Parts: sequence; C-alpha cells; structure tokens
Amino acid sequence: MKNLDILLVDWVKASKEAFFIRKTVFIDEQRVPEELELDADDLQAIHVLAKIDGLSVGTARLVAISKDQAQIGRMAVLDQYRGQGIGRQILEKLIQFAQEKGFTSLFLHSQVYAIPFYEKMGFKADGDIYDEAGIPHRNMMLVLPKSPNHP
Repeated sequence: MKNLDILLVDWVKASKEAFFIRKTVFIDEQRVPEELELDADDLQAIHVLAKIDGLSVGTARLVAISKDQAQIGRMAVLDQYRGQGIGRQILEKLIQFAQEKGFTSLFLHSQVYAIPFYEKMGFKADGDIYDEAGIPHRNMMLVLPKSPNHP
C-alpha cells in the first residue's frame, strides 16, 4: 500500500469525502435509503478519513453518547481498497481517540457479516440480531482500558 494517512476531522472538513464514500458503500452497494445515511450526529461526531496518497478511501465516525460511552458508526471502505487493513487502522484510530477522551466503553451496530472483524478488534457481540435499513445487524461492545493520559 502506498502512503496511508488516518485523519481525525470534524464534519465540515469530512463531509464531502466522507459522504462520497458512504454513498458509494451504503447507498449504491448496499441499497440503504439515502434519507437514512445523513443525520444530526454527523455534526457533533468526530470523523475519520483514511487517505491513500491524498485520496479518501475509508471513513467512520465517533459520536459521544454520554461522558463514558461513545458509538462508532458509518464505517466504510471503498470496495477496491478492502482487505488491506484500512478498516482496522480506522478502528484503531477511533479506539485510541476514545481512550484519550476518557470514554470507558464503545458500541456499534455491526452488519452481521462484519462481526468477526470487530471481534478481532476486541468487541463482543451483545443482544440479538435485528434489522437496520434492511440489513441484519448485531450490537457490539468494547470496554476500554484506562488511558495513561486520562486519569
């Protein structure tokens, strides 16, 4: 892989590139209704852009739910860049950021096929499988160790 950068940015900086990736993966590939893709959480979330030689190829976001818990969502990597560890690096960046901010747990809504990916990253399945936007999902949880930078 060429030069991979994993950047944390706000929605103003992320919106154009993140929406392009999310539209390609969720709306075009997976047929998620477009009206479900953008929501108010985008404005308050911290976003990740994974860039290879300046081209955005992956994204995700972290939304604070409480002072202790945050939700990872809208994680997507363009098809031709999958299987290269980009998703893992996006997730590692968000986990590190969450720890630094003092969150004690993370959760996400995993598409069922992606559960093994999240399990490799330490997430545990929680609850039953349910339908979200016409796709089977299951909640996943991760308890974060205390950050040395955050007492």
